[in-house]
Amino acid sequence: MPYLAFITVVWALSFSLIGNYLAGHVDSDFAVLARVALAGLVFLPLTRLRGIAPQRIVGTMTAGALQFGITYLLLYRSFAFLTVPEVLLFTIFTPIYITLIDDAFNRRFTPSAFAAALLAVVGSLVIRYDNLSAHYLTGFLMLQLANLTFAAGQIGYKYLLRRYPTDLPARASFGWFFAGALLVALPSYLIFGNPAKLPATDVQWAVLAFLGLISSALGFFWWNKGATLVDAGTLGAMNNMHIPVGIALNLLIWNRHADIPRLLIGGAIIATAVWLNRRWRRATVEL
Repeated sequence: MPYLAFITVVWALSFSLIGNYLAGHVDSDFAVLARVALAGLVFLPLTRLRGIAPQRIVGTMTAGALQFGITYLLLYRSFAFLTVPEVLLFTIFTPIYITLIDDAFNRRFTPSAFAAALLAVVGSLVIRYDNLSAHYLTGFLMLQLANLTFAAGQIGYKYLLRRYPTDLPARASFGWFFAGALLVALPSYLIFGNPAKLPATDVQWAVLAFLGLISSALGFFWWNKGATLVDAGTLGAMNNMHIPVGIALNLLIWNRHADIPRLLIGGAIIATAVWLNRRWRRATVEL
């Protein structure tokens, strides 16, 4: 849980940085590729081949391709069709996908986890519901696919570690996560990238460095580590905590307008979802 909470703050800050300094100014394919490359360089000296099952390597690469490569390419592209509030609004469905995919892995249906995910969605709706633009369907579909791949990558990695354990620390195999993301990000940039929209200022390069070294390298490693330590309901609810945290950071740092009552109410609902799920989980274990 502490891993998820810390990275929630980091990713909430990252969302504001992307919206304020990169979106519309820096080519989205290059931005994703730069993040993948920097994060991969961090883990390159730590990555091992021996002592790790080939299935775990391939599975970790698949998780990276889904959770980082495809997800972020779609997320960045969605800014061309949606406003920032709409992007935030349409990411709220991730907890539902997490719960459903987790149940599919276990061939079951867990009402308490599903209820916690639904409650988290309600909290996010309270915060970010606004009038939708007339031409939002393309962006909406992009984000739903991004939500689905992000959820599948998280749950898949969680069960991958359980099925193919190793005596080596998790960081020894996590470099393959970014190798998988690179297999998506590099071809996308070579085919769709716009070399005329590379970073042009020191601030933009600094933001990319932060996003690559902190948000991506540390962020994805700790988030996935945290995901292996909690159940699907808590993981789903935590996936929506970036919304109230992101708005709060935007308000404090960039002095952007926010509806404070809705922020407090929605954040309280999401926090309640996390608390209730943990309580229900303990009650189930005790029974």
